[in-house]
Amino acid sequence: MIIVLLLLIPLLSACILPFVKEKPGQFALMASLAELAVAAVAAFQFIPNSSIQFAIDQPWIPSLGINFYMGIDGISLMMVLLTTFLTPLIILSALNREYKNPSAFYALIMLMQVGLIGVFISLNGLLFYIFWELALIPIYFIAAFWGGKKSIPATFKFFIYTIFGSFFMLIALIYLYFQTPGDHSFTWQAFSTLHLDRATQGCLFWAFFVAFAIKLPIFPFHTWQPDTYTEAPTPGTMLLAGIMLKMGIYGIIRWMLPILPLGLQDYGKTAIILSVIGIVYASIIAIQQKDFKRLIAFSSIAHVGLIAAGIFAFSQQSIEGSIMQMLSHGVNAVGLFFIADIIFSRTQTNTISSLGGIINSAPKFAILFSIIMFGTIALPLTNGFWGEFLLLMGVFQYNACLGVISGLTVILGAVYMLRSYQKIMLGENNALTKDVTDLTMNEKAVLVPIVIMVIWMGLNPEFFMHFARPAVENIMSIAGSSGLIGIK
Repeated sequence: MIIVLLLLIPLLSACILPFVKEKPGQFALMASLAELAVAAVAAFQFIPNSSIQFAIDQPWIPSLGINFYMGIDGISLMMVLLTTFLTPLIILSALNREYKNPSAFYALIMLMQVGLIGVFISLNGLLFYIFWELALIPIYFIAAFWGGKKSIPATFKFFIYTIFGSFFMLIALIYLYFQTPGDHSFTWQAFSTLHLDRATQGCLFWAFFVAFAIKLPIFPFHTWQPDTYTEAPTPGTMLLAGIMLKMGIYGIIRWMLPILPLGLQDYGKTAIILSVIGIVYASIIAIQQKDFKRLIAFSSIAHVGLIAAGIFAFSQQSIEGSIMQMLSHGVNAVGLFFIADIIFSRTQTNTISSLGGIINSAPKFAILFSIIMFGTIALPLTNGFWGEFLLLMGVFQYNACLGVISGLTVILGAVYMLRSYQKIMLGENNALTKDVTDLTMNEKAVLVPIVIMVIWMGLNPEFFMHFARPAVENIMSIAGSSGLIGIK
C-alpha cells in the first residue's frame, strides 16, 4: 500500500491540477505534504536490514516475463525521504512568485515527483527506464516555458544529452534481459546473479556510465548543466540540482556496482579520474563566476564529482559517504538556489560585484545563508562534513594521489563560497541593496527546515546511515561474491 500511495498521490495530483483554477499552488503543497507523510510512515515502519520492504510484484506483460516490481531498501528509503522532503519546500518557494498558467506549472512538478519516486523504488530494469524518461518530460517543459530568455536552446541541449545517454542504457538493459535464464527477467535480482565475461561487462559499464554521467553530470558530459540551471526557473533548478541529479548517483549504486563488478575493476579508475578532473575544473570555473546562480551550478558539478569518485572507489566508507552526501547536497543546493532567488527578487540581479551589505538590512537572511553556506563547504558539525569526510577517506584509500586532488573540492569550495558571501552580504550597502528587506514568513518556512537539516545531519549522521548501511553491505557483498573484487 505504501508503494501505491507514493506513486498515486503525486500522479492523481498531477492529473487534477490542470483543472484547479483557484490556488493551485496550495493544492500542490497539500498533496506534497501528504506524500511526505506517507514517506514518514514508511521510515517509521522500515526495519533497518538489507531486505526489500513494502514490495509489490504484479504481472504486467507476462508473455515477456515483465512484472510491475517495486520495493524499498535502505538506499531507496533515503532517496524517497529526500524527494518528499524537498518537494514541498520547492512548491512553497514558488507560492509568492507569479508564474503564467500556474495550474500547469504545479502539475508538472507533481508529475516529476512521480518519475523521481518511480526511479528510486523500481526493481525492474524496464520500469526504472520508463520512470527515468518520465522524469525528463516535466522538467523539460518547466525549464523551457517558465525559464529565461535562452531557456529553449539550453533545455533542448539538456534533452538531447539525456536522450542520447538513455539510449545506451536501454540497449544495456535489453541485453541483460536476454542473458537471464529461462523466460528472462528485467529484475535487479536476476541481473545481479549473472556472471558475464570481462569484455561484456566492460561494454555494459560504459553504456550505463554514459547515461548516469550525463545526468549527474560528470566531466566531460557536463556542458548542458550550467546553462540549464541558470535559465530554468528557480523551482526547476531546485528540482534538477536537489533531486534529479541524484538519479544518476542512485543508478550507479543500484545498477552498476552489483551487476558489473569486472567492468568496475577494469574501468573504475578511469571513471574516478574523470570525476576528479570535474572537481578541479568546476571549482576553478566557479571561482571565476560573476553570476551567483551560475556559481552554484558549477559548485554542484564539483560536489557530484566527489560523490562519483567515492562510489567508483568502492569501499564501505565511500559508498556510505556518497549516500550521506546525496542527502546533504540535495538540501544545500535547494537552499542556495532559493537564496539566489531571494536576492534576485529584491535586487533584480545575481551579479556578485553589484551586491553587498545585505546583512545590514536583512540580518536573519544573512544568518540562515551563512549556515547553509557552512554546510556546503563541509564545516564540521554541518551536514556536508560527514559525507565529504567518508568520500575523501574512500578515494584516498583507493589512490592517495587522487585522494589529495579530490580534497581540493573542500579548499576551493571554501574559496568561492566564502568570497561570494563576503561580496554579497558584508560591507556597505549600495543603491541596489540599501532597501533590501529581510525574510518573509513564506521564505522563512522554506529556509528554516533546510537549516534544521543542515545542523541535524551534522550532529547526528548515524540516524540516516543506519537505514542505508545494510543495503550498502548487501550491494558490496553481491559485487564481491564472485571473489573478483575484494570488499575494502
